Amino acid sequence: MNDLAASQATSDELLAELTRLGIDATTVEHPALHTVEESQALRGEIPGAHVKNLFVRDRKGRIFLLVVEETAKIDLKRVHERIGGSGRVSFGSAELLEAVLGVKPGAVTPLGAINDRERRATIVLDAGLMSAETISVHPLVNTRTTTLARDGLLRFLSAVGHDPMILAIVD
Repeated sequence: MNDLAASQATSDELLAELTRLGIDATTVEHPALHTVEESQALRGEIPGAHVKNLFVRDRKGRIFLLVVEETAKIDLKRVHERIGGSGRVSFGSAELLEAVLGVKPGAVTPLGAINDRERRATIVLDAGLMSAETISVHPLVNTRTTTLARDGLLRFLSAVGHDPMILAIVD
């Protein structure tokens, strides 16, 4: 990680970091995907639970990345009660997203924690999602999908200083 400290990691650098950490991951290249609906067209090719990521902030400016199964419905009017936020959450801006996680809208991913060296974001993984053995996420870009074991994701987040909250975000 030392060589990545000065700038935001690229997708290739992220994948190299997974390898360095001994985390098995398989990455598939594909056309740019911007929505869950677009990504669902690849289901036959890419295994694992697929995610939806919501980059939000609460009334006091605390930042959260909510990671849930792609079809989950999140009650944005009440999710703050579950995650310990102050008042209702709202979506963070594209500029804040890029500054904190180093990704653009459409490529939001828990793997973006590699770029959050100031630990500004709290990563919240839905307990239901974490029952899956493998999880598929974007590796900082929306032209690739990386599948890794649930435990590999947890080990990666810990290695980059983001021990996530795991709780039931959705019913």
